[in-house]
Amino acid sequence: MTETGENRTRGGPWWWERPRSAVLDIALGAASAAECALQGQGFAREVGIPSVLAVVLGAVAGAMLVLRRRWPIAVVLVAIAVIPAEMGTFLSVVGLYTLAATEVPRRITGLLASMAALGMLVITAFRLDQSIGQDPDFNPSAWFVPLVTVLMSIGVTAPPVLLGLYVGARRRLVESLRERADGLERELSLLADRAEERAEWARNEERTRIAREMHDVVAHRVSLMVVHAAALQAVALKDPEKAAKNAALVGDMGRQALNELRTMLGVLRSGETERTERSERAEKLDKTDKVERSHVAEGSRPGSATGSAATATAATGSAAMGDSDAVDGQHGDGAAEVPSRLAEFASAVAGRASTGAAEARKEGARTGAHDGGPRADKGAASSDVPDVPSLAQLDVLVGQSRAAGMTVELSVEGSPDGTCPPPVQQTAYRVVQEALTNVHKHAAGAATRVRVAHRTAEVALQVENDPAGDGAADAGLPSGGNGLVGMRERVTALGGGFVSGPTDAGGFRVSAIIPYARP
Repeated sequence: MTETGENRTRGGPWWWERPRSAVLDIALGAASAAECALQGQGFAREVGIPSVLAVVLGAVAGAMLVLRRRWPIAVVLVAIAVIPAEMGTFLSVVGLYTLAATEVPRRITGLLASMAALGMLVITAFRLDQSIGQDPDFNPSAWFVPLVTVLMSIGVTAPPVLLGLYVGARRRLVESLRERADGLERELSLLADRAEERAEWARNEERTRIAREMHDVVAHRVSLMVVHAAALQAVALKDPEKAAKNAALVGDMGRQALNELRTMLGVLRSGETERTERSERAEKLDKTDKVERSHVAEGSRPGSATGSAATATAATGSAAMGDSDAVDGQHGDGAAEVPSRLAEFASAVAGRASTGAAEARKEGARTGAHDGGPRADKGAASSDVPDVPSLAQLDVLVGQSRAAGMTVELSVEGSPDGTCPPPVQQTAYRVVQEALTNVHKHAAGAATRVRVAHRTAEVALQVENDPAGDGAADAGLPSGGNGLVGMRERVTALGGGFVSGPTDAGGFRVSAIIPYARP
């Protein structure tokens, strides 16, 4: 994790960004002031001015180096100004370095560096001429003075300028990398926030899906159980045969509800079971790999006849371990399992219904045989009720409501072709199921009409009931207001349209159009 620019910048006095920069500049200024003060004494003797004045002027000029970060151009101009006095060599070198390392335009840097080199060239040539004239034994060639002056001027000005350009370029590169790292850190933070939002959205969607599935599975079955239980209570003493039939129907509905709940809970727990099995398999393979590695170590000793076989076995174990790690790596991401869980709910009953139905039938048969009643026959009869919701099972669904005493008229136009997707059929089935459940809850005994029309690339549904009769008893079923919401969510998730509301006659109507493919 990189620090942001605000955390890196500690802040120093005045124009310095950091305290150590201020300490460094003050130390450099003091050294430059001392150098200029010493060189000023010689200049004072040559021109005949007071030494104190020359020392003070040299110290002030040298102390200008403290301002090199704030005003680098001014520092270089002062260094150029004191060149005729043969002062400020250190001031000139550090000033040119600072000027080249800062963001000053390159043309200004080149101009000031050329002025400093020219000044150094002139003063060096002048001093060499003086030295040659004062010493008669020293008589160099004509090329000596130009060569030495050029080398001196370039040697004093070129290295600090080049070094400053390099340091400035490197500093800008590092700063750009830091800014890029800060930008990437901010982007990663935003991506993490968005990932958390998407994960939360996925969790909410999964909870909503689970609640909708549980409501569809439980509400219809339990509503029919309550209606049959009420009828059983009413006719228990008057018509024992009908009471026994109603009791068998209640048992049937209960077993079907348990079967569907068991299927759904099995899907929910399958992810945890798979993770547990993968971890156990990895631990077993790890132990096997360690044992076979020890065999390899023993087989590698002199006199061992099983070394090559152990080596081959260990290689096989390592390959198996690698395959296991690859499989675990593919399934280890918890966030990737959320969409798969949602998809499994859409086909949960289709994938696991056969096993659950067989177990439910066996349990029902055992219970009926134990009680000595007709439950075994009813449990076997319940196998006629399909476990996979589809449009072909509407007759059975309507028959259950008719058995509960409701007058239901089913009208089907056309027939579903092979292109009707299973999710569309399941959604249509659930809409009709929930609509009939609402009739049981809110309009017990009302005549109901179920119309299904198979059109080109879509299915149209309508469930309409008349007002409840005056003498009809209330079923006393609680309502959480989730039925219509769940139906609307199911239909709109497939790109369809859903409309519900009361009719002019006082009844209630539910209409839906579900396309085969989402537009």
